[in-house]
Amino acid sequence: MFDIERWQEIFETLRKNKLRTFLTGLSVASGIFILVILLGFSKGIKNGITAQFEGDASNLIGINSGTTTKGYKGLNPGRDIQFKNDDFNTIADKYDSSIEYKSSFYTIWDGLVNYKNESGSYRIQGILPGNQFIENADIGQGRFINYDDVKGARKIAVIGNRVKKDLFKDEDPLNKNISIKGINYKVVGVFFDPGGERDESKVFLPLESAQRAFNGADTIRNMMFTIKMADDFDKAVEDSDALTEAILTDLRQKHTVSPDDVSAIRVYNTMESAKKIYSLIATISTVFWFVGIGTIIAGVVGVGNIMLIIVKERTKEIGIRKALGAQPMSIVGMILQESIFVTMFSGLFGLILGLGLLEIVGPLIESDFIKYPQVDFNTALITVFILVFTGALAGFFPAYRAAQIKPIIALRDE
Repeated sequence: MFDIERWQEIFETLRKNKLRTFLTGLSVASGIFILVILLGFSKGIKNGITAQFEGDASNLIGINSGTTTKGYKGLNPGRDIQFKNDDFNTIADKYDSSIEYKSSFYTIWDGLVNYKNESGSYRIQGILPGNQFIENADIGQGRFINYDDVKGARKIAVIGNRVKKDLFKDEDPLNKNISIKGINYKVVGVFFDPGGERDESKVFLPLESAQRAFNGADTIRNMMFTIKMADDFDKAVEDSDALTEAILTDLRQKHTVSPDDVSAIRVYNTMESAKKIYSLIATISTVFWFVGIGTIIAGVVGVGNIMLIIVKERTKEIGIRKALGAQPMSIVGMILQESIFVTMFSGLFGLILGLGLLEIVGPLIESDFIKYPQVDFNTALITVFILVFTGALAGFFPAYRAAQIKPIIALRDE
């Protein structure tokens, strides 16, 4: 603890060097301010990217059929690969122990939907019940499609909230009939999607009902699976990659596709994409830390310089103190106290200013990739630790130099 006289001494010393102290403090404050702003926006970027992933499950494997681009086993390129129900069932059964949720899809693009005098074109998808969790869809009214609906090929529909607003306005849509390309379906549920209105502009039907009604036979457009997550993220990515490769190998063999033909059967693995994105975020955060600490170091050099000047100006005083019996460590402590005080006071000012600016400006930023830039409590504590450490570091060498001054030489100093 500092006594009153020591505080007065510190303030008096800094007052005599007020211009140097002000400029140095400004440098430290600006360094911390820049660091806080950079870290806040780093967090905002992470929040924005995470929000993008929330539109669908983050442990998703999506598989789409395409067209072959290479000849294989006597077959010419240019073949359209068509998945069927059996493809999906075989994969789902074989890898059941690794799969969490699953769904295949029969899709009709721009399907005309009518209710009374209202109409609109929406994406119509025949799906399985697992799609609710794959899409992270929340049921706002009614229920989702179940396996009894699929087995019975029931003519029921679950509509997105955007579809409800367009067709039903303020009317309750449950148990009302909509017409999809001239075929009536009863609405049993309304869903909300974190992906927003684009993903809420869909109508879900039981898979077999959609296939029968719209001449789909047993064909499907694509299939999706979510994997059971391991506790360790890297292990989860490894498991996801292994399952993806195994599924690809099985489908390529069944449809006689070359192992290196990436266009015939296309795979989207969100775990691998997430790993790349989060690695990029970590790199951005590291760069921001590097730049911010660089600005702090510039301020620390200024603190070190002003403390050297103060030590030189107080050479005689230090000599008198040592002649009266002051120990070297007390001299070191005296200089360190002044150095830490300048750094802490200036740094805390920059920290508070940066946090305040983020608090005010953060909610006003409207961007898909930057959301709620902020600095959490742990990061704020780290910056305070940096302040104390850099303040001590800035004052150490001047303090050490002061401790080495011999009293006889100091007393001769003019």
